[in-house]
Amino acid sequence: MEQPNLSYINQLSGGDKTFEEKLISIIKLEFPEEKAIYYKNIESDNFKEAAENVHKLKHKISILGLEKSYEVAVDFENNLLEKSTTGKEEFDNIMQMITNFLTTL
Repeated sequence: MEQPNLSYINQLSGGDKTFEEKLISIIKLEFPEEKAIYYKNIESDNFKEAAENVHKLKHKISILGLEKSYEVAVDFENNLLEKSTTGKEEFDNIMQMITNFLTTL
């Protein structure tokens, strides 16, 4: 299974450590909030809102170098728009993997 990494952030920064630190701190701040809102909406069967949450979270998945996980998120977002939770378990695993990774930074 792929693992979150900082390769894209490092590439984006061109070696600017201050930029990297700012971007990482923004992700560490926003990700838990966005994840919590997603879980609140998914538990309340607010499919449209949960799909919007997944859409936002996709960007963080991508920034953390998770290409396959990004595709999982795209499929899950589309499923939510069809009022289906197919893919939820896999998406939730991705959320946990990112949470664990961010605590190591």
